[in-house]
Amino acid sequence: MKKLFRAFNYLKLKSANDQKKDPAVDGCKVQNIPRSLEQAKLELNRVFADCDDFCLREISLGTDDEISIMIGFMEGLVDKQMVNADILKPIMIESHKIDLKYSNIINLLQKELLTANQLTGVYNFTDAVVSILSGDTVIFISGCHTALKADTKGWEKRPVEEPDTESVVRGPREGFIENLQTNLALIRRKIKNPNLKFEKMKLGSQTNTDVCICYIKGIVHEGIVDTVRKRLEEIKIDAVLESGYIEEFIEDAPFSLFPTVGSTEKPDVAAAKLLEGRVAIFCDGTPFALTVPFLFIESLQASEDYYFRFYFSSLVRIIRAAALVITTTLPAAYVALISFHQDVIPFKLLLNIAASREGIPFSPFAEALFMGITFEFLREAGVRMPRPIGQAVSIVGALVLGESAVSAGLASNIMVIVTALTAICSFISPSLGVTTVFLRLINLAASNIMGFLGLTLSLTAFLIHLCSLRSFGIPYMAPFTPLAGMDLKDTVIRYPMWAMFTRPRSITRKNVDRMDFNQL
Repeated sequence: MKKLFRAFNYLKLKSANDQKKDPAVDGCKVQNIPRSLEQAKLELNRVFADCDDFCLREISLGTDDEISIMIGFMEGLVDKQMVNADILKPIMIESHKIDLKYSNIINLLQKELLTANQLTGVYNFTDAVVSILSGDTVIFISGCHTALKADTKGWEKRPVEEPDTESVVRGPREGFIENLQTNLALIRRKIKNPNLKFEKMKLGSQTNTDVCICYIKGIVHEGIVDTVRKRLEEIKIDAVLESGYIEEFIEDAPFSLFPTVGSTEKPDVAAAKLLEGRVAIFCDGTPFALTVPFLFIESLQASEDYYFRFYFSSLVRIIRAAALVITTTLPAAYVALISFHQDVIPFKLLLNIAASREGIPFSPFAEALFMGITFEFLREAGVRMPRPIGQAVSIVGALVLGESAVSAGLASNIMVIVTALTAICSFISPSLGVTTVFLRLINLAASNIMGFLGLTLSLTAFLIHLCSLRSFGIPYMAPFTPLAGMDLKDTVIRYPMWAMFTRPRSITRKNVDRMDFNQL
């Protein structure tokens, strides 16, 4: 009954959200562009009341000043030099040299006077308000029901630089930034193909955040694009401040420990995924781009794998897979061996373990849990502290606490080694960093109850769950289940580039040939 009641409340709230009007629309009493500049000015001043960064400028056109024009923009969001040079200067100087008529004023401004690189008509007052808030300059003309929108965005932004989360030894050093247009340009530089399509929309009733869907027409499966577009259009929320907001709304299994939506800060990674038939989602205000569908095998891959020789890349991927197994099962295996399966341990090693655990008042499970939680404290402190201090806190804290725990008899030397190895291996697959913490705890609890049998049952349950997951209709464990022989060339073992002549069939389903695709 509780679940039914919650479902009823959710549907009721969703219905109310669907019927709720956009706050921007509710704030405007007029819908069409007013013919009178006085009326437009009053409405703009009412909408932008107490907004000191909103600027209005009235000027006249023609030799007899018979036509009045008003421009509106937000200070700090526009390039003032562009506004002065491309809008104000042509109107105030060049317009006095020609004869103007009301019948052709719009065409005259667009085709002869204004030098802004993008000029589009605006027919709705709400669209004009949203354009001003987005950094455009809107030009209102007396006697016209149409306004003009000039692209004059020019706010401050940080330069393109190497991302800290995906550092590489070999490969491009550039990363996405918080500006949407710059990020799209970085992708366009990688893929110089008109089939690379960008579809923009706005999400967030209060923030009106620009979001862009990116894909390569002819490679991507249209069903995936339609699914992405539909899920984005169904998002009803007042604010989208980062791509993580979108991720929670569009992922297939929101309660699963495993991510079904990928993210990256590197243009070369995003371009490679697009060329395999995936869809990228860019959000203004964040350097992280989302990629879908996302498969489990991608957690073991890195962009450098395709820049080094194939045998070295294959070795590194095997190491990553082994590190993932170690970081999720090593503490659980330690507890299972000490608590249930002492006869498996070699006799001399068993004597050393018994000597190191002498005087420790806690069980192996409590000891492993204590050390694991202590490591998570140190890692979180290292992330949240200022960068120059955080690294010192992590290293010094680990050394001091580890040595102190052994000296105080709270943990054994073997447990410190197990925790250190588990921590090191957890850093090898950063995309599964949070997931491995929960997997480690669940495996630890299972092994404390039933030993290796509990650990085996826990791992089997996770494997079954992985095989049941899907990401935008694609099996999460592809190409292993269902088995796709040709796609196995780019999994744990990477074949040479000249041998990988097909794209993943489970994603593209068509146009799988990498070497003969040309639909310009």
